[in-house]
Order: sequence, then structure tokens, then C-alpha cells
Amino acid sequence: MRRTTGELADGREIIYFDDTDDAPPRTAVDTRDLPASQPLSEVRRDPLTGEWVAMAAHRQTRTYKPPADLCPLCPSTPDKPTEIPERDYDVVVFENRFPSFAEDVPELPSTVDGMPMVARAAGRGRCEVMCFTSDHTTSFGSLAPSRVRTVVDVWADRTEALGALPGVEQVFPFENRGEEIGVTLSHPHGQIYGYPFVTPKTERMLATAAEYRDRHGRAVLGDVLAAERAAGTRLVGTSEHWTAYVPAAARWPVEVHVVPHRQVPDLPALTAAERDDFAHLYLEVLGRLDALYQRPLPYIAAWHQAPVRTGRDLAWLHLEVFSVLRAPDKLKYLAGSESGMGVWINDATPEQIAQRLRATS
Repeated sequence: MRRTTGELADGREIIYFDDTDDAPPRTAVDTRDLPASQPLSEVRRDPLTGEWVAMAAHRQTRTYKPPADLCPLCPSTPDKPTEIPERDYDVVVFENRFPSFAEDVPELPSTVDGMPMVARAAGRGRCEVMCFTSDHTTSFGSLAPSRVRTVVDVWADRTEALGALPGVEQVFPFENRGEEIGVTLSHPHGQIYGYPFVTPKTERMLATAAEYRDRHGRAVLGDVLAAERAAGTRLVGTSEHWTAYVPAAARWPVEVHVVPHRQVPDLPALTAAERDDFAHLYLEVLGRLDALYQRPLPYIAAWHQAPVRTGRDLAWLHLEVFSVLRAPDKLKYLAGSESGMGVWINDATPEQIAQRLRATS
């Protein structure tokens, strides 16, 4: 893989990752006349839950469902410059033009005016867009295993780079796919967030892992993985280094976890063999997901990895893929119980979901 760094017209960084070292050199210049980016992100701590809430009002003007011929993630042409100046690319990462968190945001008072119990801070971090291919019409599940392997290497590269930034506490690579999920750009892409705090879900998972280890002396996900492999009823796919299964307490109508057999804290810790193996198993999983309803499945693919500075001995890297589609033409809405109380109600059992996925071809 070859890595080439450049700069967009407004000063944002762009990085090209080519599958091979003999790809054409990346020398194109961004000719657009762009104003300097001025994100005004901030975070406020909810005094009732202790959770941080991000606020980024500048994102209201972000690009929304452009026609395919005006896609900002496609390669540039002489008459249509885009976010990617080159006429072709393999994988590319660039700073989001409308970030939820950014490095250059102004300092703020430490509390909200008149409410000393509400902590407040600049939303300092980094948000990147990651394009998996220059082909607008394809999807992640249609990529070649060699390209998926490049993507895994890029995820690892960016995890290390963002984790080294001042103030970043957690790095989160993810992909949103499909309008039902809320995707506003249909080009195959994902995002990478560098959060200025440890996210609420990760905090809960680490606390649970610590409690389980204190009681049993083992990793909870390790025991879950062994039990799922032994039972087999919720398995979706297995390989030498990874297992994919529907979790026994699945929240979503379609949900699969892809877990390495070895406890590692994050993507950079994966070996070359584990990265190769993941590419093949994950493509199998995505194929089954699309075959489930005989249509492209809208989904979120979320990497759970260790925070930068805490819980690294407790975390166990894994990928969670889930969908809001509960039938070919029906969505699961987060109604009163889920949204109001955080109590999930699933319309299918995990065993039923796994059986349907295994039955796909």
C-alpha cells in the first residue's frame, strides 16, 4: 500500500492510499475557490446522565443528497471538481468539510452561563471521510478482498494517527449505508471520528468487562465467543481468525457481530493474517445481509475498539453491523421504550435472525 498526503483548497488534509506501490503518482491540485473552514463545535455534559453531547450548528449547510453527476466523493473531472482532485483513486481519506469535531475550534467557558452544573468545552477532535472506491455505483460488499484488505490497513493507519492528536480519547471508524439509515451521499464511503471523550457505550462496555473479569478472571467477550461457537445456533460465518454471529441479546431486527478469536484492543493490533482473513469473512457476511431481503440492506457498521488512554487491557476489538429494516418494506422505529427508556424490544429472536442469514446464498 502506498500513502500520499496532499492539501485541499481550504487547507484540509487529504490522503491517498493506493493498493500497490506502482500506482500513478498523486499530484493533482484542488482548483476550487473554497472559503476557509470555521467549525464551531462544542460539547456539553448532561448533568442528569453524565454523558457528553456534541453541538455543531455549522453542519446544517452540509451537502444533502446531490444527483450522481454532482457527487462530491467521485473523482474530479476538468469541468466538475470534487473533494478528490484526482481523476481516479483506490482509497482516499480527507478531513470532513462539515465536521462534528475539529482541531481548530475556539476555547469556550468551562460551564454554560447560569448553569454551573453543565460542563462545557470546545468540541476538539477530528472527523474524516473515507472513500472505499472511486466507483460511485458499487458498494462495500462488492469490493475485491484485496481492496477490503487495503481498507483495513487504512482504518488501522487512521486509528493511530487520530489517537495521537492532542485531546482525542477514542477513535471510531464506521460506515452508514442506505437512505433508511440517513445517508445523504450514496457514494460508498465511511467516516472516522476522533472523539474528545470516551463514548457512553464504550464506558458501559468497559465497566461491564471489568466487573466480569473481577468475578471470573476472564474476558467477557472471550467467554461469549467460545459459547457462541460451541452452541452454533446463532453463527453466521466462521474462519480461521474470526467468527460472525447474531448476539444472544440482539437489539436490532438484523444484527451481526464479527469478532477476532484473539483479544486485541484495536485495529492496529491485528496481524497481517488476521487482516487478510477478515476481508474474506466480512464480504461473506455482507453478501448474506444483502440476500436476506433480496435488496441492498441499509446498515451501520461500527468498530468497537479500545479508547486511547484507558481500558486497553479490558477491550476486545469487534465489528457490529446492524440494520433498521425488519422486513423488505418495513422499518423498525425507535419508539417510546427504546428512545425514552433505552429498553429495546426486538420483533425476532436472535436464533431466527441467524437461521435466516445462514439460509441465504
